[in-house]
Amino acid sequence: MPEAVIVSTARSPIGRAFKGSLTEVRPDDLAATIIQAAMDKVPGLSHEDIVDLHLGCGLPGGEQGFNMARVVTTLLGWETPGTTLTRYCASSLQTTRMAFHAIKAGEGDAFISAGVEMVSRYVKGSSDSLEGTMNPRFDDAQARTQEIAQSGASGWEPPTGLPDIYIPMGQTAENVALLKGVSRERQDDFAFESQQRYAAAAADGFWEREVTPVELPNGETMSVDDSPRPGTEREKLASLAPVFRPDGSVTAGNACPLNDGAAAVVITSDEKAKQLGLEPLARIVSTGVSALNPEIMGLGPVDATRQALKHAGLSIDDIDVAEINEAFAAQVIPSADELGIDFAKLNPHGGSIAVGHPFGMTGARITGTLLNGLQTLDGTFGLETMCVGGGQGMAMIIERLK
Repeated sequence: MPEAVIVSTARSPIGRAFKGSLTEVRPDDLAATIIQAAMDKVPGLSHEDIVDLHLGCGLPGGEQGFNMARVVTTLLGWETPGTTLTRYCASSLQTTRMAFHAIKAGEGDAFISAGVEMVSRYVKGSSDSLEGTMNPRFDDAQARTQEIAQSGASGWEPPTGLPDIYIPMGQTAENVALLKGVSRERQDDFAFESQQRYAAAAADGFWEREVTPVELPNGETMSVDDSPRPGTEREKLASLAPVFRPDGSVTAGNACPLNDGAAAVVITSDEKAKQLGLEPLARIVSTGVSALNPEIMGLGPVDATRQALKHAGLSIDDIDVAEINEAFAAQVIPSADELGIDFAKLNPHGGSIAVGHPFGMTGARITGTLLNGLQTLDGTFGLETMCVGGGQGMAMIIERLK
């Protein structure tokens, strides 16, 4: 059976939505730029070898609509098929999983898994409206969420009826914090550490190694991420007001910001890589996907990771670097606790609280960061996992080869 191997990765710098550097860049144009950058790293591989482009996008509407993947391959001048997929925050981890499965099944030997999210452009450029699109059978659950958000709550319990499938992500973080007893202090400590780790890694050239500079419409070049706050003070984090509930613990400082960006991963079979003289960076070992109550979706990484570990025949102690997407400190902390992840191995170079979280991009971005981290720390096995809106989790384990 063929093995699926990663032969290159690329990502754009991450912009801050609405006021950052990428606000004037179209998502299809940015995705095309980054996919080409990933292909340029493996000159022995032609676009004609690519069986399919799998493009993840959390909110595929407006400029991110029209099956953007095929728009992108056409922009690149390729006669290559493409499909656009959404699994919210795990969209471009799912596209990697699709390539992994296709190669293992023998249905192709070269794929591109990519992800893009331009929150700035989706809101500004979309004529779509969510009004009237939500199933009214969830009205009672949504009213319950609103009541809790306004009045506060001392704990979270599963609802007796349907859960709130449309619940805002910040409300899920508050629920997880209450359910698992994650204090505001611990959330702020984690967020502060994320910013500090990002800054230390940046000073060592870590982030520069994985970023592809992007030329902007105004002629300037963007080469660093917008969102990190290296000068963040722990006392400042403690002074921030809760965002989602008057008596809550989730703030703008201990949650990820809204962002724009794109990333790509080129995946081939081990035989294809050998034929073309490509040196694989890593082998995809296993994946996992889980579902849980949407109102506590932040705990999604737990079961998904356990599945991936079981499929791989590994334990959490075998993992050298673990990357849990930092949607909220409130959900990363209990997920890591339940899995028994050593904090020193968890997001060792900072995470999305610092670097940012463009929904559809993040899966592919973290894959590149995980490889970068394994190379930097001379590790072998890496774990990528995240919670997913709607009550899901995804995970992937890779083995570094180079």
